[in-house]
Amino acid sequence: MLFLFQFPSSLKHVPGFIEKAEELKSKGISEIIVISVNDPYVMRAWGKSYPENKHVKFLSDSSGAYVKTLGLELDVSDRGFGIRSQRFALLLDDLKVKVANVESDGQFKVSSAEDMLKAL
Repeated sequence: MLFLFQFPSSLKHVPGFIEKAEELKSKGISEIIVISVNDPYVMRAWGKSYPENKHVKFLSDSSGAYVKTLGLELDVSDRGFGIRSQRFALLLDDLKVKVANVESDGQFKVSSAEDMLKAL
């Protein structure tokens, strides 16, 4: 199983997954990945900003192709950011989506590490 979440909040989302990574792994999660519509350099720097992190990987979807394929792109051009992604957490098994927790615009109610632990 692979666990993936997108467009996370640096203050809430990422720390929760870093903190719960071992618990998620103990329940069969093989990878925990942060993917964001940013370039690889931003994602590398973002990952390095969590020196305590041992399990969460940070990947770039610089063109937004992945989120477009999922239908989860978010146009925030009116705010000067272009195409980004909705905030979501996915649980994949053999590359098939088993759980898709998609947040309403600006919310943080269904895609936390705790929410994904409940889904397992």
